[in-house]
Amino acid sequence: MAKRLVPLLNRVLVEKIVPPSKTTAGILLPEKSTKLNSGKVVAVGAGARDAHGNAIPVSVKEGDTVLLPEYGGTQVKLGEKEYHLYRDEDILGTLHD
Repeated sequence: MAKRLVPLLNRVLVEKIVPPSKTTAGILLPEKSTKLNSGKVVAVGAGARDAHGNAIPVSVKEGDTVLLPEYGGTQVKLGEKEYHLYRDEDILGTLHD
């Protein structure tokens, strides 16, 4: 469903990762311990242009796990899923295993 929305310029479409609220043993986790504002990149735009018309590519690619700011982004609902659009420069970093 998200493939219908193609971000423009330096926009990045992200699906937020919802951390589990309890362990496999059934222990409920406090909200603070599960709060890491991260998401998976679903689609990226082509990139912005500088003053000379040269393309500035987006710094993340589809499939990356990224660290998101606490506030910001534009909420988009496509079908039953909820996504967020961020500017490339608003993304704080990428997360690796």
